[in-house]
Amino acid sequence: MIGIDWGTSSLRAYRMDAAGRVLDRLDIAGGILTVPPGGFPDALRAAIGPWLAAGEDKVLLCGMVGSRQGWVEAPYLRCPAGPEEIAAATTPIPFEGATLRLVPGLTTQDSEGIPDVMRGEETKLVALADRLGAAPALACLPGTHSKWARLEGGRIAHFTTHMTGEAFAALSQHTILARTSAEAPDSQAAFARGVARASQAGGLLHHLFGARTLHLMDRLAPEETRSFLSGLLIGHEIRAAVAETGARQVELVGAAALAALYDAALRQAGVAVRLHDPDLVAAGLARIARSLGWN
Repeated sequence: MIGIDWGTSSLRAYRMDAAGRVLDRLDIAGGILTVPPGGFPDALRAAIGPWLAAGEDKVLLCGMVGSRQGWVEAPYLRCPAGPEEIAAATTPIPFEGATLRLVPGLTTQDSEGIPDVMRGEETKLVALADRLGAAPALACLPGTHSKWARLEGGRIAHFTTHMTGEAFAALSQHTILARTSAEAPDSQAAFARGVARASQAGGLLHHLFGARTLHLMDRLAPEETRSFLSGLLIGHEIRAAVAETGARQVELVGAAALAALYDAALRQAGVAVRLHDPDLVAAGLARIARSLGWN
């Protein structure tokens, strides 16, 4: 079978055997925003045509390809959800020469009834839950929109999204803080200082202005500002996510550099961390495929 994670900026494809082992993979820069209207069938065939010609006839897709801006909008599936529920909710896509199915995104809501969504991350969480078993766990997938998911009984029970990465980009590039910062190597000390500040009284908005006043009073150097801001935002994110669940251990899945920051911040906050392979998409797609009876 072929598993595909087709996002906003890139396409990753995996050719897998019946046991879910990856035999070959592709990384292509052609995300969904590069595909013209009606062009998804041709774009897919251009990417995986040789695998189809070699006899592969089942394709499982996930990611933003299932969004309103993608090929077909796949409805969100409400949590709790595991591989069986996700497989049952996949959307078929007509495609000559192969069976295509599209993985749904997931939705949940917070204690005040405000909805939350994810699309693409559910495959990583399916793989992680499969590896961890039935025991409850809290998983963190850091990124532009970080996801914190509660796993129970091998299923995704609930999750929250934090716009930490996007907020960091906006604040560090397009606010007054950009004028008091300088491009410099990451400072572990300044990052830890920001994490510590997040645990103090005053709230995030007050703490953000403090990054400017510390600079004005010569207590934060320009080359430390970005690391301090990163620690401040990640610290507030961790504080909120951990407080909601009371977890004292986090299963961390992310790209090496970003995962290292979260690892440091979590340990500073007294939370144990287990790091996992960030490339879990193929394993998650293979697990959903088994529930479809493809393996």
